[in-house]
Parts: sequence; C-alpha cells; structure tokens
Amino acid sequence: MTNTREPASTLPVARVLPLLGIAHLDRPFDYLVDSSQDSSVQRGVRVRIRFAGRLADAIVLDRVATSEHGDKLKYLEKVISPEVVLPDFMSTLISSLANRYAGVTSDLIRLAIPPRHAQAEASAVDTPWEELGSAQEPDLSIWSGYAHGQSFVDAVLAGSTARAVWQLAPGDDWAEGVAALAAKVAIDGKGVLVVVPDQRDVNALSEALEAHVSKKQITELSAGLGPQARYRRFRCVLHGQARIVIGTRSAAFAPLENLALCIIKDDGDDNLVEQRAPYVHAREVLSTRSVQQKSSFLICSSSRTAEAQLLVESGWAHDLVASRQAIRTRMPYIHAAADSDKALERDPQARYARMPGAAFWALRTALDRGEPVLIQVPRKGYMPTLSCANCRQPSRCRYCNGPLGIPPAPSAGSGASAVVASVPTCGWCGRPDSHHSCGHCGSTKIRAVVVGQVRTAEEIGRAFPKVPVVTSGGNRIVDEIDAHPRIVVATPGAEPRVRGDLYGAAVLLDTWALLGRQDLRATEDAFSKWMHVASQVCPGNRGGEVVIVADPGLAVVQSLIRYDPVGQAKAELAARREVHFPPAAHVAAIDGANSSIDAFLAQVELPPHAEILGPVDLPPGVKLPGEYDESQFGPPQRVLIRTPLGPRGQLGTLLKNALVARAAKKDQLPLRVQVDPITIG
Repeated sequence: MTNTREPASTLPVARVLPLLGIAHLDRPFDYLVDSSQDSSVQRGVRVRIRFAGRLADAIVLDRVATSEHGDKLKYLEKVISPEVVLPDFMSTLISSLANRYAGVTSDLIRLAIPPRHAQAEASAVDTPWEELGSAQEPDLSIWSGYAHGQSFVDAVLAGSTARAVWQLAPGDDWAEGVAALAAKVAIDGKGVLVVVPDQRDVNALSEALEAHVSKKQITELSAGLGPQARYRRFRCVLHGQARIVIGTRSAAFAPLENLALCIIKDDGDDNLVEQRAPYVHAREVLSTRSVQQKSSFLICSSSRTAEAQLLVESGWAHDLVASRQAIRTRMPYIHAAADSDKALERDPQARYARMPGAAFWALRTALDRGEPVLIQVPRKGYMPTLSCANCRQPSRCRYCNGPLGIPPAPSAGSGASAVVASVPTCGWCGRPDSHHSCGHCGSTKIRAVVVGQVRTAEEIGRAFPKVPVVTSGGNRIVDEIDAHPRIVVATPGAEPRVRGDLYGAAVLLDTWALLGRQDLRATEDAFSKWMHVASQVCPGNRGGEVVIVADPGLAVVQSLIRYDPVGQAKAELAARREVHFPPAAHVAAIDGANSSIDAFLAQVELPPHAEILGPVDLPPGVKLPGEYDESQFGPPQRVLIRTPLGPRGQLGTLLKNALVARAAKKDQLPLRVQVDPITIG
C-alpha cells in the first residue's frame, strides 16, 4: 500500500516534532506528505508518524519543498485532525520557554494543548462573541484611586503596551477591578487572559464578571474540567470566539491571538508553578507573551514578591499604588502582641503566650459589635507535630522514622466539639504508637510543637462558648460566610470571604512556624499570608483590628503594622541582591544521584562568572523523580548553579544542551533540572 502513495505536488515534505518527551529526539524530522493529505497537513496540525518502528503523535512545524535528509523518507501515517492546534505565535512562545527552562519542547506542547476529543470538534465555534450574550459598559472608577491607575487603563484600551504591578489598597476587591477592565477590553473587541492561583479565585472573578457580561461570554480553563469541556473551550479560544479567558496556571497557554491584556494574581503563590518538567511559572509565561504579542501585563496582589519589585525597579513595569493617606484611612489597626512597654506591663505573658490577652480582647470587641472574626493558624489538623517534652527532640515513628502527630478522629466534626484521637500517630505510615518513648532521652512525655486549626477551634470554642466556630482548611474549605458574629479558624489561603462585608478583627497565631521555615522565601511567603488576612479586615475607623502574635522588633512585622508591602518587597529584594539569589541572579537546581550530577556538570558549558554551590542533601520532603541503587551511584543530592542576571534563556539553553548530550549517552539515572525554582531550600 505504501508503494502506491504519491507525494503532494507542492511542498511534499513535512517537518514534524515527535511528542516523545526525550531530550535528544526533541528536534524536527522530515516525512513525506501524500497527495490525499495535502490540504490537511498544515503547520500546527497533529499527525501520526511511525518512529523507530512504533506509532507516535507529532506536530507539523513546517512544509518544505526538499529535505536535507539523504535517505528515503517515510510517509506520514495519518492526520489525527485538520485542526491547527499550535498556531505560529504559540510555537514561538513554547520555543522561548523551552530555552528559558531547559525544557523539552514536546513536554511544553503537552502542557499547552489538551488531548483531542472528537465530539468536542463537532461543537460550533463560529458564533461571534457579541452574540453569546449582552455586555454592559463597566465602571472603571476603582482604578482612579491609584497613582497612574487611570493612565494605565487608558493605555490598555488604546492598544498600547503598558505593564504594571497593582498593589491593592485595603478593602478594595481585586475581582471587581480586574472584571471591570477585562469587560471593557472585551467590549472593545480584544482579548484578555487572567491567571489565578486556584478555583476559588476563578469563581470569585467569574462572579464579578457576570455583572458586566453574560456567563457564555466568559471562558474558564481549569484543572477540574473534563476532557471534552477542556478541548471544546480550547477550540473556542483558538478560533477567536472567546475574548475573556480566566483560569489556573495551565490557562497561561490559552491560544488567544488578539491578546491585549495579561493579568496574573498573587504571583508568589506556589500553585502557579507547574509541577511537571520543565516547571514553568505562569508569571514567566505571561510576561513572555506580553513581549512577543505586544500585550499589556498586570500583576495584582495585596502583597508583593521580590520578582515583581525587580520588574518595577528595572523599569519594565510601573507601580500602581494608592496614596499613604488613603491607605492609613482604609487599613485596620494592626499591632503585635506586647508592642509597647505599657502593653507588656498589662500582659506579661503576651510575648510567649499563643493567644495573649490583646488578641482575646480584639476578638470579643468585634463579636460584641456583631461582626465575624478570623484566626489564622499555619497548619491544618489537630496537633500535626509532636516533640519530646523533656529534651524537645522531634517525636519519630519507631517503624519508618516519620513524624508523629495527633490527628482528629475520622468521625470528628469541624467545630469545637470535634472528637480527637489521643494516640500519637505517624504522618507517613499511619501506625499509632500508644507506648511512644523518645529515641534520644527515653522520656514518654510529649508536647505539641505546632497546633492545627481543629485544636485551635476547640480552644476558642471553650473561651467563647456561645459563639459559632467555623474551621476552614485541608480538605474542608469554606468559600464564604455571612456577616454575622462567628469565629473563623482557617489555615493560610483557606480564609472565607465575608459576604458583602469584611471581618471585624483578625488574629495571626504561631507566626514562628511560617517565619522559621528553611526556605529562601519564608519571610516573603509569611508576609503575603498576613497581608491577605489584613486586607479582609474592616478599617480602623470602624474598629477593625489585626493582632499578630510575633516579636514586634522584626522588620517584617513592622512592615505589616505600617501596611507597607512595597517597602517590604524592596527590603526583600535588597537582601536577595546581597546573597546573589533569585531574582537578583539566575539559579538552577540540579537534583540527582551523586555520580549522575558529576557526569552532568562535566557536560555543561557554563557561562562566564557562573558558580557551583554544593553538592548538599536534598531539602526535607523532596524526592528524586525515580528509583536507583544508592549504594552503587551515591545518595541523592542537590547542586546549585548560579549566574549573574543576563539573557533569560542563556543558562537554560546551556543546561538543555547538556541534557541532550546526557540523553544521547542513555544515562537512565533520575535527574531533575529546575531553572529559577520558586523553592531553593
């Protein structure tokens, strides 16, 4: 049958990229296009090829007249679909990101393009956006409250390229401002792409958008969609039917061609980093698209990352901040426990107690006014971490050496009356240890190192017996509550919104658990979580109060008290510059077996002034992507490669070349390469 096939009369050679996920095969290969496939084989179409004796999927990159390959070419097996799923502008984006992150191009294509669904291709995608529903002109007045806010809006609507970091003022609703601007851009006939950390934010933004446009005019792309719905919506974006696209991190690749504005919320959130190689960050995807597609770009958050501050200080983006007078008027009264000699004299234990008197007083005052209050605790569960009460050594399981804790019983409720399993239980293997003794000193006494939200709710329920207690965190997250007196105990990121209002008071507990993490970004992450809470508390002139149980002498605590995220970001960036860590430098983390890392480093052609740090043990909780014999190849370790700031793709390209050489030598040991990872250790 193959002998009867005839090549196409024009441009008979297709250059295709096999979607194999193998570094040294991540390049174009030439195949013949037969005459029956001529009209359907275009750039960006999915095809099936025979590669090394097996059928494999591939993407057509180009059609050419002749091939430089000397041998006889094989024909394409078949065209999977005539749908162009990888337009030229997306191909350019993916190539840039592959160089930036030392990634395999086919891995990025799999992230960007959902699997084909035949039934979804039968759905109509030619209905104009205006006919999908009615749209109303939005009120953009929220932007006038920020310096340069109105000029940013004018530039976006005029089609100019404007880039900014929007620092939300206390009490402002990010969803309201983003929805108004997005609706106006769409009404003017252009595209908007908004990426948020989680589904709660998607729902909040969708609800805000529905005040201006109909639900059918909003395209949501998130991990919770089924295969058919995801591919159908992908095609809507691909064919220009969608103008407003919102979603989680994978939505950053939505193929909006007429893109006028990219927006990302809370760019420091871990959820915005892809968990599979090459570990791209949604912020980098959108900023790259902003340059390549000449679209405007906006970061919005109640806090600010060092990366966002670097964009501002470099002049790539501009500040959108409210005046200090406006912030002082709208912010709650924020203070640390015992932040003055007088307060310390009234409450001598405030510096050490988990819930000092000032915090109880703030909660009770707000509850008496008829307002809900919020308590943030850093961990879920009951007592997730235990230690020896005698020598303070962490309590470990005698079977697997995992951490011991006291979880709630499976039948426990979420309120203050939850039943608790009092037996220490391993967090890894789940075995109870009713006769635990310390492996260091032999003591049988234990103490809680960290107290979770369930235990906190139990304690608060006893202190306020007539007030309802709501917990939010872990597998049970409450999205919204009524503006009635109640106590909400939540973990970071799981704080419910107050419907139509704000909290009357908030208390930040166990702050040391956030600040004490062995992580470069520990302070930045802790401040972000605190600012998120402070932004949900009513102004001080209404009695709004935030109590942080922490040392008031810490600079990050003082930044919170002043409600100064910009100043904190400047200090964080300055500290990173001193130690030459991201974003003030480029860093790649190489994880692998000891012998494999040595072989890989020998193949890398490092740029001038590059430094190699390590090797060191992998950070706690980090594992290699695969198994191997440690006794033969050495323990798993991490090496950091650090280079000064320069072209964003330089380090990644050099590492990618080394990965190609490594794959060609068939080195099968597990190895992970992360360029500018959000967590270094």
